[in-house]
Amino acid sequence: MKQSRAMSLVEAVANVAVGYGVAVVTQILIFPVFGLHTTLAQNLKMGAVFTVVSIARSFALRRVFEAIRVRGAR
Repeated sequence: MKQSRAMSLVEAVANVAVGYGVAVVTQILIFPVFGLHTTLAQNLKMGAVFTVVSIARSFALRRVFEAIRVRGAR
């Protein structure tokens, strides 16, 4: 059964939200181990940057693999 566009959107938003939360919590837990001390606001901003980079990376890889798939179908 094929996933609807609406459910694909829900999945993508959930993935980004969970990734953002994981990034922020990881920073809060790991940064002090390396002697880095940041505020919650700084962690939230860095998490946002990492999230944008992750979305761009995922999009670029998806497009590369789609191009490979299309080229292979020819």
